[in-house]
Amino acid sequence: MAEDKHEYKYAEDESPPIPTYEEATSSRPVSSLSISHRGPAEVSDDAERQTLLAQPNGLAPSIGVRTRNGYYAPPSSQSARTSLEDEPLESPDPRHATRGEDGEEDEEEGLRRDMEDMEMLDPEVNDRRRRRRERRQRMRERMGKRWAMIRMHFSGWKWSIRLPYGEHMYSRIPNIPEQYRPGLPVVARLFGLFVVASLVYALFVFAILPRSNHGTQYNPESVRQFVQGNIDENRIRDNLKYITSYDHVAGTEGSFTLGKWVEESFKAAEMDQVATLSYEVYLNYPKKDGRRVALLDPNTQDWEAKLEEEPVYHTKEPKQQTFNFHGHSRSGNVTGPLIYANYGSPSDFKALSDSALNMTGSIILMRYGGKQADRALKVKAAEDHGAVGALIYSDPAETGFTKGDTWPDGRWLPRDGIQRGAVSLMSWVIGDVLTPGWASTSGAERVSKDNNPGLVNIPSLPLSWRDAQKLLQSLKGHGEKLPNDGRNWVGRVPDVEWWSGDQSSPKVNLVNEQDEIERQPIYNVHGLIEGLETPQAKILVGNHRDSWCFGAADPGSGTAVLLELVNIFGQLRRLGWRPLRTIEFVSWDAEEYNLVGSTEYVEDHTAQLRAQGVAYLNVDVAVAGTDNFRAAASPLLTKPLLRVLDRVTDPARNVSLRQVWDEAGSHVEGLGAGSDFVAFQDIAGVASADFGFVGEPGSFPYHSCYETFEWMARFGDPDFAYHKALAHVWALLILELADRPVLPFDVRDYASAVEQYVLDLEQYASDNGAPREENKEKGWSAWDAEPLEQASKLFSAKAKDFAKWEDGWSASVFGRGGIEGNAAAMQRWAHNEQLMQLEKNLLDLPQEGDDEETTEKTQYGVPGREQFKHVLFAPDLWGGYDVAYFPAIRDAIDAKNWTAAMTQVHKAANILTRASNRLGS
Repeated sequence: MAEDKHEYKYAEDESPPIPTYEEATSSRPVSSLSISHRGPAEVSDDAERQTLLAQPNGLAPSIGVRTRNGYYAPPSSQSARTSLEDEPLESPDPRHATRGEDGEEDEEEGLRRDMEDMEMLDPEVNDRRRRRRERRQRMRERMGKRWAMIRMHFSGWKWSIRLPYGEHMYSRIPNIPEQYRPGLPVVARLFGLFVVASLVYALFVFAILPRSNHGTQYNPESVRQFVQGNIDENRIRDNLKYITSYDHVAGTEGSFTLGKWVEESFKAAEMDQVATLSYEVYLNYPKKDGRRVALLDPNTQDWEAKLEEEPVYHTKEPKQQTFNFHGHSRSGNVTGPLIYANYGSPSDFKALSDSALNMTGSIILMRYGGKQADRALKVKAAEDHGAVGALIYSDPAETGFTKGDTWPDGRWLPRDGIQRGAVSLMSWVIGDVLTPGWASTSGAERVSKDNNPGLVNIPSLPLSWRDAQKLLQSLKGHGEKLPNDGRNWVGRVPDVEWWSGDQSSPKVNLVNEQDEIERQPIYNVHGLIEGLETPQAKILVGNHRDSWCFGAADPGSGTAVLLELVNIFGQLRRLGWRPLRTIEFVSWDAEEYNLVGSTEYVEDHTAQLRAQGVAYLNVDVAVAGTDNFRAAASPLLTKPLLRVLDRVTDPARNVSLRQVWDEAGSHVEGLGAGSDFVAFQDIAGVASADFGFVGEPGSFPYHSCYETFEWMARFGDPDFAYHKALAHVWALLILELADRPVLPFDVRDYASAVEQYVLDLEQYASDNGAPREENKEKGWSAWDAEPLEQASKLFSAKAKDFAKWEDGWSASVFGRGGIEGNAAAMQRWAHNEQLMQLEKNLLDLPQEGDDEETTEKTQYGVPGREQFKHVLFAPDLWGGYDVAYFPAIRDAIDAKNWTAAMTQVHKAANILTRASNRLGS
């Protein structure tokens, strides 16, 4: 239909007529020109008043033009002009009028133009609205024409079903007010958004959308290269120089100050979260004049030990050095005859007992080292044989001048050097001895320190060989003269004739008065980088910072490397990188006192760690020498550890550490005790590892104040090249666990290890006289390891089947160019979850479905040492630092209780079978 257009113009020298208030409210406004669909018509007084006056505050409702609140804005003062009633009206609005289908102007458009004429609407502003309406009108017209053509095209068709269209269809749609009707462009955009959302949803549901790089924006190999290329040995050196600038015993101002510095380092690396967790634990400290070791010999002049080391730093203001004492030792003032017990091992005490030597009421003198490495078990053995006090000294045969030059000319311990350390029984109880099995939070219940299973009950002190020399000389002629033969009872302290001593020996007075604090605050510092794909899965990376004096090797070398790793991973974080799984760095406090800081954390977060803990990577002593790389770990970590050793070069030999490892015939050791991995592995069931570079045994001034930065810079690792190599190993192992799509745990390695554990246990039982037949008179069950052998075979078979999944996943994903579908990703997450839970399934715990009565009656964990829950690993009861495989069974064998041993055999076999059946289920 042709559109009739009428154009009206005002005279160039005239303005649009503006009515006065009276004119606007009269029955015939001068400039009002309403247009109806039938042509020009008069508007009634009522209609005009409804248009302009019916709304509150004098505001008119919007007609055709929408505003934010539905009303026109009131006229401004600038628009108030005198009436132009007397001026001739030559033409209406010069703009084109909008007309309806019949060529007549739209009523709404006419009203809008009239309002503009009265300056109640701003024409410039409303031009944009008018143009939008015109576009919508044209679009409606075009759509109407197209719809008409379609109807004409199909008008000859005969339809069996008549679809509503046109006016019939429109009449059935509820009438929506004009101001709320969306325009076609809005509808089109909403429809497009719906289509796109549906498409994306379909791609995910049907696993069509590719998953490239598994959520990271960096190639994993480039991340490894970045780490290895940016670790700086000079930063590690600077870290260690500060760490060793003052002594920092657990719970003291030194450890607290160092903890604040570590916390600031974590924050500087822009970790996602940094937090310091505090616990209140039992610690002891020596009193300045509260310790004494003196000979009370009536035949000679009394003698008293110096006890303390000489000043290490000969400066105008010498650095404070820690007093000589044993952590967690007993207070006391005791006197008794002196008896020498060699290394204080069970076999040494047995030899003394077999010689009918009475040790009741004696002071036992022992030397560090030998078959009994744990100083606490030396003191415990002396206590069990009736002694009232114990003294332990460092013999030059293990650590001194017989091995090489001593400080300051060499790396070995000088004559006044002392090995401090704790004598808490960590193979029996770990952590705070007053809260065994639960966290030592501020309101926690505490048990007494008296008759505590984690503490010895006689006082003890460490000595230098300088002081021990006089004591050994005083034994001449007392007891049995000790031959210098293969029994190795003779040490290398000069000018000594070696005798055992007896009840006739000179008496020794041992005084150990100390401050004992049952609620001493300690502080663990945590820094976290959140994972991208599975942030709930957590790899923990830890080192303790407390030391017995300056602690250059133990633990300063580990702390210095840890802070460099935090710096490197902070750099990655700032570049936008995130691991697939969360990484949590931790600086533990009070490790030297019975592994307190880490154990309290584990006991405080046991449920979370059992659900979400992937692995714990511990470095205590990063570098104590440069001879060998040693590692102890869960068998699950063997594969990733050896993979990392292939990538790292030995600084001195210029070959890979893996090659050096293989040539030396090294193997991954079991986890016993001695550092912060114990609670993670044996309580929480988190696969753990501990590693570092070592030298010849005794070749660093362990736990003495001679363990300084200067010692490390001159003899330990002068170029800090091995610190750098250790940082490479540690960082790459973190990436193996945190950034590989499939956890690199190999259950076949674990199954092979268990097979060997069973064979070793069988041999151990035979060596201890295992009965092959039942002995009713003695109440013995016949020894039979068959249940364990069958469980081990099942584990091996299940492990082989389980490992096939990863081979299939690798072939599928990498065969498609690294593209992983959504379904495959979910299968991978489930596979990783089963790997994470393997260690937890080997814990002796109540099972889901057990009734409350059964749970209350059942004993869980190693009998007598219930804190340790793992069926395969625990510290050896009388070996301390050594590992005991199948610890509950071994404890029963040691006690010659074969009925209890068979009970534990069946329990271990059931737990191993249950864990095997859960693989792949």
